[in-house]
Amino acid sequence: MLKLLIFNTFFSEVFKSVLMNKHFFEEIYKYPDIKKEDYDRIANAHSSVEFSKNDLLIKAGKVSNAYFLVEIGLFRSYVIDFKGNEITTGFFSANHILIEVASLFLRQPSQENFQALTNGVAWKIDIADFHELFQTIDGFSEWGRAWMSNQLFISKQNSINMLTQSATDRYLHLVKAQPEVIKNAPLKFIASFLGITDTSLSRIRKEISRKA
Repeated sequence: MLKLLIFNTFFSEVFKSVLMNKHFFEEIYKYPDIKKEDYDRIANAHSSVEFSKNDLLIKAGKVSNAYFLVEIGLFRSYVIDFKGNEITTGFFSANHILIEVASLFLRQPSQENFQALTNGVAWKIDIADFHELFQTIDGFSEWGRAWMSNQLFISKQNSINMLTQSATDRYLHLVKAQPEVIKNAPLKFIASFLGITDTSLSRIRKEISRKA
């Protein structure tokens, strides 16, 4: 009886895990033309990878051979400027896609590093498996095109915001859009992402707290 109970408990946990993982992929690859049965193939093309704080997922100077779907944790991308300073270019948290597009698809060395800021879990898919899904699942290929178009829009809008919004407005937007960044990322990483100094960011935070 005890063995049966243990087996049933184990089976129940495995079943719950499978359902949760399938839901995770359905959320990220959400597209009307992808059939329910295709999500099993999509999920099976990914493998779960655990990361520790400060681990590098993608290294500058290396050609990227995969991209990642973030399930747990916070990650960032950054470059080294001409003065040798680290400049954060993006933050990635749960349900975000961590990818170096130019390196992955043009097969050129990455200009960015992608680093774990906390312990985390991400789902990795190799470029060969991505191409197979892209070529054999109509809805997946359409999703890919739509996602890429959306990323181009976001990139363009971020560039415009850097020129037209104040540092305070950019910070408030980050607070609203990615509150987990404010909670878990070091101040210097947030400041470099916003294009300001640590001192300026501290002043902005104090002014906001005073007005609250």
